Amino acid sequence: MTETITDYIFYEVAALLVLAAGVGFVGLLLRQPLIVSFIAVGIVAGPSVLNIARSDEYIDLLAELGIAVLLFLVGLKLDLNLVRTLGPVALLTGLGQVAFTTIFGFLIGLGLGLDPVTAIYVAIALTFSSTIIIVKLLSDKREIDSLHGRIALGFLIVQDIVVVLAMIMLSALGVGAQSDSALTDILSVFSYGALMLVAVGLFIRYAANPLMERLSRAPELMISFAIGWAALLAALGHYFGFGKELGGLLAGVSLASTPFREAIAARLASLRDFLLLFFFIALGASLDLGVLGDNIGAAIVFSLFVLIGNPLIVLAIMGAMGYRKRTGFLAGLTVAQISEFSLIFMAMGVAIGHVAADAMGLVTLVGLITIAASTYMITWSHQLYRFVEPVLGPFERRGAGTEEDNWQPSADGHDVVIFGLGRYGLAIAEELDSAGLKVLGVDFNPVAVREARQLGFDVMFGDATDPEFIAHLPLAPVRWAISAVPEHDSGITHDDPRRSLIRSLHDTGFAGRTAVAVHSEDNAERLKQGGADLVLNPYRDAASQAASLVLGTERAQAREPARPASKKEEVQ
Repeated sequence: MTETITDYIFYEVAALLVLAAGVGFVGLLLRQPLIVSFIAVGIVAGPSVLNIARSDEYIDLLAELGIAVLLFLVGLKLDLNLVRTLGPVALLTGLGQVAFTTIFGFLIGLGLGLDPVTAIYVAIALTFSSTIIIVKLLSDKREIDSLHGRIALGFLIVQDIVVVLAMIMLSALGVGAQSDSALTDILSVFSYGALMLVAVGLFIRYAANPLMERLSRAPELMISFAIGWAALLAALGHYFGFGKELGGLLAGVSLASTPFREAIAARLASLRDFLLLFFFIALGASLDLGVLGDNIGAAIVFSLFVLIGNPLIVLAIMGAMGYRKRTGFLAGLTVAQISEFSLIFMAMGVAIGHVAADAMGLVTLVGLITIAASTYMITWSHQLYRFVEPVLGPFERRGAGTEEDNWQPSADGHDVVIFGLGRYGLAIAEELDSAGLKVLGVDFNPVAVREARQLGFDVMFGDATDPEFIAHLPLAPVRWAISAVPEHDSGITHDDPRRSLIRSLHDTGFAGRTAVAVHSEDNAERLKQGGADLVLNPYRDAASQAASLVLGTERAQAREPARPASKKEEVQ
């Protein structure tokens, strides 16, 4: 049987996908993000090891499409409202961290012997943190809605905006570097960019919602349109000189105001990951292990700077703004790595000719080290905080706390403290309040805190798993401490928050009784053995109450005298 070039390419891609699945499984066992595994696949498949990634033009094509889809999804989720909601903390922390990392990263680069252009490229690349990895880790730990999680999302969005601006500047500089009439071409790029922004603005204003509403009747067609739209604007961006990346980003921004953006993002996430596999394979395959070995010393220095310096600057800024050291520390850990955008940024610099390939290798090595290390740091963040907490005092002002932290309830004392102000916890609070008991609510979700205060409840912002916070609660007159925190599976990296709460209450000498909400009998028995006085099962209790109401209604109807028939009924 005659083999064609297409057959060989298919065999190659099949081998890469099988290798990616195997290496990805090993990475999963090691609790590593796919980025690390995919770069490792490229290194193994590249010329330094197995040398099976040979179809560079096809792999590069898929890689470029993956970058366009990635930027499309970034634009689709560019939620400026969250930045406005968080206000100064997101802007100051995000911009402060970017400025700190850029300045000191540049100085470190010069000290390590890099030329000024390469040093500034590397410094800027070190400022970007991976939104994808951080959101995944915080979601796995159920901390995406906590205060430090929301702040982290806020300054990550600020970083995304900086990424966009950096790429715009880089594209313009690239055009100027490749032409004798640099100023004319730069002005041309900005002119085309302005025209494209106007066109996208008109599309958003007049066409986006009606078009997507019509396409939503056929979900498969809507997704096909989204991919085609991203590819079209990426191609236009490249044609006009400001890059495929920014074109893809504009495509996402153009659909971000539609009510279908979440559905599009959810369906394209897997495609993004699949296509980005080829970007990281291409990146890993282009790395020379010998060059990586030559850069190991500089990579370790830059990695320590990112792993230690970035969290410290976030901690310092948040401490100066009045946040507690625990909140600042947990938020700071989220910037202890560089992102896929760092690698894309460096790849653009290599393509333009501003930096050499070994600079790309240096940043890639820093990415492998920081992503791998920060994954464990974020996963074990609470244990790490307890270890370093004694030395974090200088990062917290006396009387530190934001409005949510320091808001004081009434001084009359409370009968009941309820931890967790979701629908169930708030319903319990309303019933106890109606019975004449004074209730104090506690939650770490700023939205839940504001809503409960608007209903007139005394509420304190805090984390039920933080022993330091529990120790400062006014618990002396409290008769009941109730945990209505949603039930989540506990694991080796995070304890059941209800068990942590019971232990903390016991350690503070709490003399009242404790009640916890559960959804399974196994957890109920475990929490009883852990010291809970009362176990609440929302589903079972609600079913029991519903059955009682039904039976009570039946009994009441059975006691009612028979209703005399009407004259119309007698005739019938």
